[in-house]
This record gives sequence, structure tokens and C-alpha cells, in this order.
Amino acid sequence: MWMAGAARKMFRLGLGHIPRAVPTGQQHPHACCFPLPQILCWGCLLSVSKMLSRRKQVPVGLEGSSLRRCLSTVDLIALGVGSTLGAGVYVLAGEVAKTSSGPSIVLSFLIAAVVSALAGLCYAEFGARVPLAGSAYLYSYVTVGELWAFIAGWNLLLSYVIGTASVARAWSATFDQLLGKKMGRFLGAHVAMSSVGLAEHPDAFAAGLVVLLAGLLSFGVKESTMVNKAFTALNVLVLLFVTVSGFIKGDLSNWKLREDDLPRAAAHKAENQSVADNMTSAFGVGGFMPYGFTGTLAGASTCFYAFVGFDCIATTGEEVRDPQRSIPMGIILSLLICFLAYFGVSAALTLMMPYYLLDTMSPLPAAFEYVGWSSAKHAVAVGSLCALTTSLLGSMFPMPRILYAMARDGLLFKPLAKVSCRQCPVVATLVSGGVAALLALLFDLKALVDVMSIGTLLAYLLVAGCVLLLRYQPGPSTRDTSVGKVPAVQLWWNHLVRPPLHPTPCSSAVVAWALTAVAALVCALSWVSTAGLPCLQAGGAWCIATLVLPLLGILVAALLVWRQPQSRERASFTVPCLPFLPLLSITINSILMARLSAAAWLRYLLWMAIGFLIYFGYGIWHSTESHRPKGAAPQEPPGSTAMEVSPEPCGTAWCPSAPGQ
Repeated sequence: MWMAGAARKMFRLGLGHIPRAVPTGQQHPHACCFPLPQILCWGCLLSVSKMLSRRKQVPVGLEGSSLRRCLSTVDLIALGVGSTLGAGVYVLAGEVAKTSSGPSIVLSFLIAAVVSALAGLCYAEFGARVPLAGSAYLYSYVTVGELWAFIAGWNLLLSYVIGTASVARAWSATFDQLLGKKMGRFLGAHVAMSSVGLAEHPDAFAAGLVVLLAGLLSFGVKESTMVNKAFTALNVLVLLFVTVSGFIKGDLSNWKLREDDLPRAAAHKAENQSVADNMTSAFGVGGFMPYGFTGTLAGASTCFYAFVGFDCIATTGEEVRDPQRSIPMGIILSLLICFLAYFGVSAALTLMMPYYLLDTMSPLPAAFEYVGWSSAKHAVAVGSLCALTTSLLGSMFPMPRILYAMARDGLLFKPLAKVSCRQCPVVATLVSGGVAALLALLFDLKALVDVMSIGTLLAYLLVAGCVLLLRYQPGPSTRDTSVGKVPAVQLWWNHLVRPPLHPTPCSSAVVAWALTAVAALVCALSWVSTAGLPCLQAGGAWCIATLVLPLLGILVAALLVWRQPQSRERASFTVPCLPFLPLLSITINSILMARLSAAAWLRYLLWMAIGFLIYFGYGIWHSTESHRPKGAAPQEPPGSTAMEVSPEPCGTAWCPSAPGQ
């Protein structure tokens, strides 16, 4: 039924202008002779294309929001630190140091922090320019159109709901371990589940925790952030204690182990020389980089995911008192604080204890026991529970804001946009909390963590691309100046050698097509760097050539974009070194996505198929942008690219339309 209704709506929206068929004998001699069915089909495709690429018109100013503006910069920093600095700091450092990086894990965290900062800078600029709820969903909507916006929002929902359920289960497991695993044994004995995809037993504690925090979040944003600040402060204090203790009790010789020290140390531990020899081969060659620089890079790719979470700050655009200033500061300072915490804990851990003796499951208690401070494990337990609590709040906080923004725009069901008397998206909070609680209660989430990574990385990639399009977009009244008859190839060459002084539709189209070329080249580069890795390690000439050629193509596209004029509109924060930093972020995020398993991609495609059913069955017809009166002048914040720009003539040659327009 809805397909028939959709066809009727499509006809009304895009095909009402098609003239009636004229008898053959009465046709004008120069009239178009295309059959009516072909015209109808072409009109349908054109109408759908316009609907998929329509952009959100953003109102000027900060007034008009249904949400309560009550958050300060300190609230945002605490939210970003709490969401990012989760329980991984208590586990990840030991696992990466022992298996990948050794003491050079401090460099791994540095590299991961720099890569995360590339995405953070892009989020910070958009947060300053478009201070509304929605994060990557909103940024894509005002820049590249509705379809990409829905994909970004649907990906964020996937990431947040899986992240919430996973952290809730980790909280339950940590608490159960403190109780001697009594809850797990009881539930496993009485309500065990053996179906594929389900957990070993229902985790009622994790589900109840999610429901409890959903109730707290629905009560009010200010009250939720107060609780978050308290737990974040405790977590940071515990990590500060760990760092200071490590530097006091640490030994710098643990960063200078020689290769012949490993067998003796391992033999002292194992009391068996043959076992020691086997352990030596597994633990590298000693020193600061026992696994070489490749091991440090491998550790950095793992540590990158420890910095995921700062993007929750971007969803608070309608609840911050001064979003243009607070959102960029919150993102950058929270990433800096998280890096210092990861750097300090990993340095303390590898100084207290040789890297090859670290416990991958609970490295900090084992390290304190190694130096004779066994009682410090209680402080570590308190810190890990605080970290899990803030991480859980950080995962749950942005989820209803994305739902609220998509429902308000008509892409999801309208009831989800209902706001309580305390100016909180209460329906979206309770619905998203209920779904996450159900996942935490019944499902085995280990297989879904990689799917969450795909959604997060794709959001980072989209935001970086949107920043490029935003900064090179012309003003709404800008037109290309006539330069006489110019061939199209020469026109593009002129844009490289003698670009215009101000952004024009042609220069913007050049940037869009260059970005499209970069996307194709990055896909090729990602495939070569993963599928052809054995060949690259063997030094195959054709493998190296297939790796170098896409890199050269990306460099040429970057230079072409760099030569184009940027918009004169300024914001309180802008990404430096354009276009190189956003393009570097796109390349790295794409390579990380390509390294994920095929099974994760199949699950991701299933999730996207469900999303497309919702969008094409409901969202595309109920979008608020489809009901905007024709000719209504959009109201835009400084630097917004919400205005549609049609191709303008450059002399007698026409500029190619940007992809998606």
C-alpha cells in the first residue's frame, strides 16, 4: 500500500509539470518526439534525485530550540572525557604493550591521538558553525544532502546503541568479578541460553543499569551532567594516582631491556630454559621498540579506538549556552586530557613492570602487586567502575539527541521528537534506552563491536568531507564571470593555474569532483593495503606500484583543491592546513574500515538495509524539507552551505554540477 502511495506522491511532487500527449498530426515540427513513458521515467528519476539531495535550511541565531540551554564548557569537557576515557584505559594499555608495542605504547597512543585529533578538528569547526543537535547527521544534512544525512544518523544510532549495551555488560562483569562471579554462576545455572547469537545467560543487571540511567537522562540534562562530572572526577583522580605511583615505583631499565635479558627473565619466571626461548621469540627483541616500528603502528591502530567518544559533544549543540565557543573547546580539551591520561598510565605500567610480564586482562592490579603495593588494587577497582559509569553515560547521552534530530526533521517517526516539560527529549531517551537494555539483556555483543567501529569511522569520514565542501562553497549570490569562449579542459586547467579570487560555482564543482576522485582512490588504496599486505611485505614491484599510484592521485587531487579559493565566512574555530588535514583523516579512516572483517561488513549491510526500508518507506515522504514553500529564502548561519547552488555558465562553457546536485 505504501508503495502505491509513494508513487502517487512522487507524481505530485515531481511530475505535475509534464504536458499531455498531443496527437501525431497536431505536433509542432520541432517538438520532442520522445514517447511519454520515457519522459515519465526520466521525470521520476529526476524527482527522486532532487529529494535525495535536498539540504536542510538552518535558522539564524540560537533561539527557537525546544531543548534547554544550560551546559557550560566544563560540562562538555567532562562529558567528552567521561565518554572517551572508559574502562579501556584499565585494560587496553596492558594488552597492547605486551602483544604489539612494548614500552613504545606511549608513541602508539601519541599517533592514535593525532589521528583522532584530525576528526576532532572537523567536528569542532562544524560545532562552531552549526550549533544544533545532530552531530554528523546534521553536518551532512546541511552540506551534502538528505540521503547522506540519513546514512550518517543511522550509523551513529548503530554505534551508540551497541556501545551502550557493550559497556553495560562490561560494568556488570566487573561488578560480578568483585563479588566472586556469584551472579554469573547463578544465572548460568538457572536461566542458561544456548541459541546462536545470544549470550550465555540473560544479564538482568546490565539491562537494569541501562534502564536506570535512561530514567536519569530523561529527568534532565543538567542533573545527568552533574552525575557525570562526579564520576569523571573520581576516575581522573584514580588515573592520576596510578600515574604518580608508576613514576615513583617504576624502573627506567624496563624500557632498556636487551634481547639476552628476555630469556633470563623469562626463565626466572618459568624456571624452564626451553619455555623461556619460546617466550623470547614471542616478545620481540627488547628495548623501547621490541616489535619494531611496525609493532608501534599496529598498536596505534588498536589505540585509535580508545579515543572514540568525543563526538558525543557535538550532539549537545542545542543545550550549550555558548555553542560556538564551548563545543570546539570541549572537543579539543577532552582529547588532550584523554591523551595525557593514556600516556601517563601506559608509561607508568611499562615502567613498573617488564612489558612481557604484563597481565592482559587486569594489568594494573598485577603491576601494583609486582611492585609490592597490592592494596592499590582496590583504588583501581573503584576507578574502573567510575570509568565504566561515565562511559555508559557518554554512550547513552547522544543517542536520544540523534533520534530527536532525525524525528524533528521527519526522517524518523514524529513521536520520537516529543520534548518533556523539563525540555528533554524524553520519548527518544526512553525508546533508545529500552532498545539498548534489550541488547544488553539477551545478545552476545562481541561480534557486533566491529560493526560499531564501521559506523563511527564512516561518520568521521563524512564530517571530514563535509568540512572540505563547506569551506570551498560559494555564497548564495556568487556567479562566475564571463571570460569568453573557453574549452572545458582549458577551463579546469585555468582553475588549477589561475584560480578565481573568490569561490564560484565552478571552483566549488572542481572541489566536489576532486573529493569524489579522492574517495575512489582511497578505496583502491585501502584494498591494496589490506588484501596486498603479504605482497607489500615481500617487496613485490607491482604491489608497491599499485600502492604508490593511488597516493599520487590523492596528492594531485589535494593540490587541485588547495589551489581553489576558500570562503571568506569565518567561524570561532576553523580547521587549519586545509585541505590536507581533512583528506588525511579521510584516508586513515578508510584504511581502518578496510581492515575490519567481512562478517562485520555483512552485519553492517543488514543494518543499512533496515534503515533504507525506513527511509524510503517513511522518511523521504515526511521530511520537513519537502514541505518547505518553494521560493522561501533560507536562513543560514555564517558559513552554512544550506543554499542550493545551480550550475552557472563560465563564459560559454558550463561547469559540471557537483556530485549529488
